This record gives sequence, C-alpha cells and structure tokens, in this order.
Amino acid sequence: MSETYVVGIDGSEGSVRAVQFAVDHASKTKAVVKVIHVLEWSPYTFLTNEELAERHKRRREELERAKTAIVDLVVKKINEQDVSIEGEVRYGHVAEQLQQYCEETGAGHMYIGRHGGGAISTRIFGSVPGALVQISNVPVTVVP
Repeated sequence: MSETYVVGIDGSEGSVRAVQFAVDHASKTKAVVKVIHVLEWSPYTFLTNEELAERHKRRREELERAKTAIVDLVVKKINEQDVSIEGEVRYGHVAEQLQQYCEETGAGHMYIGRHGGGAISTRIFGSVPGALVQISNVPVTVVP
C-alpha cells in the first residue's frame, strides 16, 4: 500500500506551493496526494428551523462552489503529472478537519502553505499552520 499525503488548500499562492511541494515528494515516493479545502462553519443554535434550513441549503451551495473553484482545479492540474491525486471539501474548524482527514485516510504526512498574515491578526485569530503543528498526529510541513 502506498503512502498518503494530505495537503490543506485554500486557493492562495501558499497552498499552491504546498501542493507542488507535496506532489514533488509524492512523485519520488509514489505516494497518493489528497487535497482538502475546509470552509469554516460554526453552528448557530439560536436560529429558527426555517433559518437553519436556508443556512444548510447555502452550505451545500458553498461546498459545491468550493469543490469546483478550488479543489477540482488543483486535481485537474496535478492529474497532468504522474501522481495520484484526490480532492475533498468539508465544513468545520480548519485545523481540526485537516487532522481528522489525516486520521481517516491514514495519511503519513500533511502539507500546508503559510500565508504570512500580519502579526496582529495571527495573535487574535491564531493560525492554521500553528494549530496543526500543535494538534497533528503526523508530521506537518509548512511551506513558505
């Protein structure tokens, strides 16, 4: 069985570099690359049933748009190379979903791009790479 690499993507230049870095490694090791885009999702418990139904409808639409606009483009581009690649889109806390996806797929390594956000925004909101380094059960490569 071949090794699996997970790459968190968001459409940024950093995630493009992370995908290419993972693909370069996968081409040498014959690993499977699985890219995943996570849309932040927080449940609103104070909404009415009708508002929740509308929100879930929008959620499905957002998932479809993200798959088409982000994941499918990456998969199509990498399919032109000699590397096995699959894509996934999920909702939830980004770092937690990436870690969970690694566990589900049996991934042996995770790659993620670094945005280089401002110091203030990182202090207030945290960073996905920083959180992954703290919670991940597999090695995490943060690609600049």
